[in-house]
Amino acid sequence: MDRPLDGLGVVECASFVAGPTGGMTLAQLGASVVRIDPIGGGPDHGRWPAARGGAGASYYWASLNKGKRSVTVDLRSDEGRELVLALATAPGEDRGVLVDNVVGRRWMANDVLVARRPDLIHVRVQGYPDGRPAVDYTVNAEVGIPGITGSEEGAAPVNHVLPAWDLVTGLSVSTAVLAAVYQRIRTGRGVYSEIALADVALAGVANLGWLSEAEERGRERPRHGNHVYGSFGVDFACSDGHRVMVVALTPGQWSALVTVTGTEAVFAALETALDADLTDETERYRLRDTIAAVLTPWFLARDSATVEAELNRARVLWGRYQGMHDVVAAHRAEAHPLLADQPLDGGVTGITARSPLRWNGDHGEAGDAPVLGADTDQVLADVLGLTGTEIGDLRDRRVVGG
Repeated sequence: MDRPLDGLGVVECASFVAGPTGGMTLAQLGASVVRIDPIGGGPDHGRWPAARGGAGASYYWASLNKGKRSVTVDLRSDEGRELVLALATAPGEDRGVLVDNVVGRRWMANDVLVARRPDLIHVRVQGYPDGRPAVDYTVNAEVGIPGITGSEEGAAPVNHVLPAWDLVTGLSVSTAVLAAVYQRIRTGRGVYSEIALADVALAGVANLGWLSEAEERGRERPRHGNHVYGSFGVDFACSDGHRVMVVALTPGQWSALVTVTGTEAVFAALETALDADLTDETERYRLRDTIAAVLTPWFLARDSATVEAELNRARVLWGRYQGMHDVVAAHRAEAHPLLADQPLDGGVTGITARSPLRWNGDHGEAGDAPVLGADTDQVLADVLGLTGTEIGDLRDRRVVGG
């Protein structure tokens, strides 16, 4: 089906998560994204998770780069660099869009590129604003999140396994490209936008109010394990050993939870005894351990299937704890329209995702996994107008791969 960015050409020279996530998002919205790698692949080409059994296919690389065309070039040669510059600054109103995380390479500096195409849209991902390297796990440590994660008894920092700042940065990349395209349409001017991973993380904790709170308190927020900070929410065990996460952010959600568990009288008495109003989420947070103790027996008396049925009927806000293997099983039962099987090089099949943006109710196709360098000839011919003889000569001299 038609996508909103059909016809927009984007060149991506980026590795790992943030830049490729931005390019993938644009590709799933219809853009023609060309990923450029060194011959043999960049540092993320074989990154885990990867297929076992010697197939050599990286589930990570294939999924983050689905829907793109792959070009491989000798980035150390003058001819190879010239090809990259030509692709990035190719003429045409729907071209001249570059996403990269290249820092410190003078030949790919923005002023060099703009000299060739003044209206270039150039979005660069950085670690720190000054160009120093950083990854999600290092910037996450620096904004204080591992220090407030984990159990109350823990002393060591607890790293979060999800590279959230990488993913947010990737979506910021796609936002920057779309804003720049709109500006170029209106004014004819290009854009140079730099997005530092460290800035994204810093903005995140600041915009959530966490830094203001730390300054006011004069100390770190305490750790609360699985409790939701500032409201009521915690996990409960069912009689069959399964656990569920139950949250009551609003008075309505609190009322639903109290009603389904039959604890209205208990909590009414507790409010009187402690002079508390449990319709106030601040009070629910203050008395979280007491509330959890009252509710625990109700969950322990029921298996997880019964808990699910009763909580759903009462419209309680909750979720079950499950492993990724359970998510795979649900996908095999066709429970997740977002997910798709992805054939990879070497006969391996992975699981990837369509766009979470439903366009007129449709997620669209996930996009095929690229094969490293397989689109080199076609891209050089289509974008730069090179002949088969010229491309063959470049390949013979190892200027390009494919």
